[in-house]
Amino acid sequence: MPTEIDRQIDRASEVLNRSRERYTTLNSRAKKRREAEILGRVGRIAAAVGAILVGAMVLGWFIPLGMGGALLVMAALIAVTLFFGLMPTSREATPERFGEVALASLPLQTEEWLDRQRPSLPGAAMPLVDGIGVKLDVLAGQLKALNEGEPAAAEVRKLVGEQLPELIKGYQRVPENLRRVDRFGQSPDKQLVDGLALIDQEIAQMSAQLAQGDLDALATRGRYLQIRYRGDDEVSG
Repeated sequence: MPTEIDRQIDRASEVLNRSRERYTTLNSRAKKRREAEILGRVGRIAAAVGAILVGAMVLGWFIPLGMGGALLVMAALIAVTLFFGLMPTSREATPERFGEVALASLPLQTEEWLDRQRPSLPGAAMPLVDGIGVKLDVLAGQLKALNEGEPAAAEVRKLVGEQLPELIKGYQRVPENLRRVDRFGQSPDKQLVDGLALIDQEIAQMSAQLAQGDLDALATRGRYLQIRYRGDDEVSG
């Protein structure tokens, strides 16, 4: 017969295992992004170096390069290596650009943006941010088969590309010293957590409907987040 201490140990072990799983998943996604960025940089450097060497060889057939030419080629190789090595592989995803992003790429772009917002979010929101990130990964794979013109696609864009960023940006507009202060019965911290919980649930339901092929149900959801954030003036007023 398990004692209360045994049950507490089991609960603690369960929480620890969930934390480890989230940590492993987050590390895996971050590692993949880093590897893709490194491969992108190496590819650009290799292409530029190859172009310079081919150009130098072709030019050498007609004009002797000599020591000065060799030094110029070496300087050009160093310059392109530094340039492409330091230049970002792509522009950072921002909510203002989400409308231009292909539907299948939108969840991952949103996930990357959300990950960059972590320093400004309260600790209580982190488990939800982790969960949303995992669900966005799954959703990205499902959206590859969804036509951009489907009404269901508009619902996905509304939730992932508009409402989620609006919640985060609205919270960030609240002065930091007021984020834990109750106003109208709830603090902005609590509103954020509630809003993220709702988004987490909505994304899970969208994934379930996509998995079932129930696009009609997804297209007619018509759900909007009930939790909104006030601007700086409204909070401080």
